[in-house]
Amino acid sequence: MPETPSVLDRQRNDPSFSGVWDELVWRGLVQVSTDAAALEAVLAGPPITYYCGFDPTAPSLHLGNLVQLLTLRRIQLAGHKPLGLIGGSTGLIGDPRPTAERTLNTKDTVAEWVGYLRAQVERFLSFEGDNAARIVNNLDWTAGLSAIDFLRDVGKYFRVGTMIKKDAVSARLNSDAGISYTEFSYQILQGFDFLELYRQYGCVLQTGGSDQWGNLTSGTDLIHRAEGVSVHAIGTPLITNSDGTKFGKSEGNAIWLDDTLTSPYAFYQFWLNTDDADVIARLKIFTFLPRAEIERLEQAVATEAFRREAQHALASEVTELVHGRAALEAVIAASEALFGQGDLAGLDAATLRSAIAELPRASGGPATPVAQLLVDAGLTSSLGESRRAIEQGGVYLNNARVDDTGAVLGDNLLAGGIAVLRRGKRTLAGILAA
Repeated sequence: MPETPSVLDRQRNDPSFSGVWDELVWRGLVQVSTDAAALEAVLAGPPITYYCGFDPTAPSLHLGNLVQLLTLRRIQLAGHKPLGLIGGSTGLIGDPRPTAERTLNTKDTVAEWVGYLRAQVERFLSFEGDNAARIVNNLDWTAGLSAIDFLRDVGKYFRVGTMIKKDAVSARLNSDAGISYTEFSYQILQGFDFLELYRQYGCVLQTGGSDQWGNLTSGTDLIHRAEGVSVHAIGTPLITNSDGTKFGKSEGNAIWLDDTLTSPYAFYQFWLNTDDADVIARLKIFTFLPRAEIERLEQAVATEAFRREAQHALASEVTELVHGRAALEAVIAASEALFGQGDLAGLDAATLRSAIAELPRASGGPATPVAQLLVDAGLTSSLGESRRAIEQGGVYLNNARVDDTGAVLGDNLLAGGIAVLRRGKRTLAGILAA
């Protein structure tokens, strides 16, 4: 992904906030924290070192991780020094899921995914200046640690009674699946990470999702017991839609940051389809637009929601953040071209494939009638309905009106052997060469 400094840096000169704590609170990024007054004072003072961890339990980060990446960047813009931790060791275990034990990935797979995640994290941070970011891997301080040393030097600070009260652990203890000692021990490993980063870099703040609060406080408690000092943690809210459904998933499929897993076009469309009730909260969390601009868009939602200006701003900002300006321009061109407002012939094969991925599809050869393709793609229910639609001037092949009820596909294929069939203004299908 190309660097997009202008998109990432818009917060830098926003005069609306008295400090980064004010910024985080206004944007709805503080669900739970250690002492708020102390945190506000620390963040308003001299530069501190802080961190967030990302476990390689998949080959890519997803939208939930994006909340943390942008939070890291916001705090860095205030002058503080971020550590992006890639969990080369914790990724071999995985934090406890609410319902069942994780399937453990091989060491080779986890090592490969560490590289992927590292590259993704690096794109959102600056590695220049006095507060340059640093990427760390917790395998560096755990690989050579014996089980005996771990139990003696780290485990002795943890109390089982406290550990089983953690939400993630108690949920599993009360389930039919139970919990293994492996996943039960995850919170010790994460706490140990915070202790090591405190000792090596003077790190005094960890951020993470509020569902990780038990793991975050494992670190603050460990440092307090082992070093006798107080450090801080911020838990960001879990993002859900206004109707209570889980954000970022459709039929169990995450929205990934890797463009080979979720195409830029699908990524853009996901944000474009945000409900009016959710869009302002998403703008606050997922963009660096200034407060005044977000408040203007909030007024636009209240008075002219039909224009969907806020959704277009959200989709453009986040797509550029994650995939870069060129990808954003390509998906906007594809969106416009699909509905007759641009040149379909100018789109490359990859963009076309991603644009039709969520559309109904049919296949045909040069002699296949357009009327039959309409039926095969589900745009009409019969050949008779297809012919009537064509006679009424409501059928388009690659944005060109089809006037002949006997018209065939012919050589009307775009890049990648794809054609776009449209009935009316908004009903689309993808046609693939047979």
